[in-house]
Amino acid sequence: MQPFERQWVKSLGLVCAITSGFAFTTGTARAQSSTATVSEDERTTSEHAALRYRSNAKTRIKTIRPAPKPVTVTPSQPGVNDLAQPITTDQSFLPASLHDWMKQSTMTGDWGGWRPWLTDKGVNITGHYFQDSAGNPMGGKSQNVRYAHEIGLNFDFDLKKLTGYSIGLFHFIVTSRAGQGLGAKLPALNSPQEIYGSPTVRLSLLSWEMNWNRYVSTTIGEINSETDFETWSIYWGMNNYCQFQTNAICGMPQSIAYNSGYGYYPTAHPGAWVKFYPAGNNHYSIQFGVYSADPTIGNTHNGWKMNLHGATGTFLPFQLVWHQGGKDDYSGPLQTNVKIGGYWDTSQVNNVYSQYGMFEIPSNYLVSAPTAKVRGRFGGWFQFDRMIQRDAGDAHRGTSFFASFTWGDPRTAIAPYFVDWGLTRKGTFKNRPDDTVSLGMKFLWVNAKMANWVAELQKNGATGLYRPSGEHAIELNYGWRPTPWLLIRPGAQYIWSTGGTNRYKNPLILDFETGITF
Repeated sequence: MQPFERQWVKSLGLVCAITSGFAFTTGTARAQSSTATVSEDERTTSEHAALRYRSNAKTRIKTIRPAPKPVTVTPSQPGVNDLAQPITTDQSFLPASLHDWMKQSTMTGDWGGWRPWLTDKGVNITGHYFQDSAGNPMGGKSQNVRYAHEIGLNFDFDLKKLTGYSIGLFHFIVTSRAGQGLGAKLPALNSPQEIYGSPTVRLSLLSWEMNWNRYVSTTIGEINSETDFETWSIYWGMNNYCQFQTNAICGMPQSIAYNSGYGYYPTAHPGAWVKFYPAGNNHYSIQFGVYSADPTIGNTHNGWKMNLHGATGTFLPFQLVWHQGGKDDYSGPLQTNVKIGGYWDTSQVNNVYSQYGMFEIPSNYLVSAPTAKVRGRFGGWFQFDRMIQRDAGDAHRGTSFFASFTWGDPRTAIAPYFVDWGLTRKGTFKNRPDDTVSLGMKFLWVNAKMANWVAELQKNGATGLYRPSGEHAIELNYGWRPTPWLLIRPGAQYIWSTGGTNRYKNPLILDFETGITF
């Protein structure tokens, strides 16, 4: 067994040991009361719903730019998603009228009663189609238009309903993605599209989730850290980061994927996490994870890879979360979340000077770059999001905000400083309570070491070089929901210093998204 494999197995064993010990000591003493049961159920509902929404996430075949998708699936509990409407054709495969079809929570309805029957038995099946189109009529290296799509199936199994024993939940997600991205043609450090990639059918999640009591929960299996660390919050049943098409924002702050072995959806890595709730509720939590760091997992032929071969080390994140708010988004105090976290990646990698190729530095200069090997990478993040207001006359309408700051190891990080923020208004016009208007920005600063080295070359007479500095972008879009199961979102993006340099004119990008929940 290779050293990194032994290290990964030891880390996983430590997480499991801590989980078992803590579950035993707290569960036997405190998990008996009815009050504890209620608190645990409330936490299970919200977190399981959030994980199920993860089936809407978008994928990427490229190893450094992930993303999840904004289509909302049918929730399992009332009030989780206000887009859900009662299906009016319970005993029919076809809707009674166009009006009934447009009011269904999914395009395919309840399958003549089979869907709710399966849910009652503990099997929840959802699916989605999602497409990203984008083109730049001006700016960039050349003018192009690109289309990409994803089809996904999500299976959630409630093991208590299936077996009669409280042994948690089992999740399985498979995705298929195809289409080209616009980012390489601009070029852009962060793709303006959430998804693209060579045609691939991929395992995206295979995991067992267990809430041991109101103090401890765990997940283990083929998972990814994007789902669990430095990720989104859910407002009105919507992923607040993925109200945007740009891959710089949607999913998570993209610099962490550049700078570390952080695993992104739809790739699935061997891993596990444990989350502790010191107060016995979701107001405070501390979470630790262990994941295989595998730079080859995004390759087309590795769509169903389920081993440690090709891994370079172990990605070890932790996160502290403070949450305040009512029991849902429709009543009580406005929701607020603060997340602080960090990571250690044990991989041995090249230092930042090895990354000049992405800035179109001529090869005759690259040979003189002071590249070297570095053992271990580290970084951290701070996230804040809040429901700013909720309309007094309609609790389905309101405004939410998020912002984040991500920092990476200056020895290896391409973008050691990264900031993004977004603002979404839900409920745009009198008769459009589910439509949205979203405005967001990202700020990416390239490692100063890279800029200083190029400046030194220019000082010594080198020509044809452009000094890397950063890439910033803004997006404005409108999300139209003509039905609960259909999303149509046109938008526009503008990128400053595309590709991280001033080589090309700033591009204007017109984009168009469509999402369907089956």
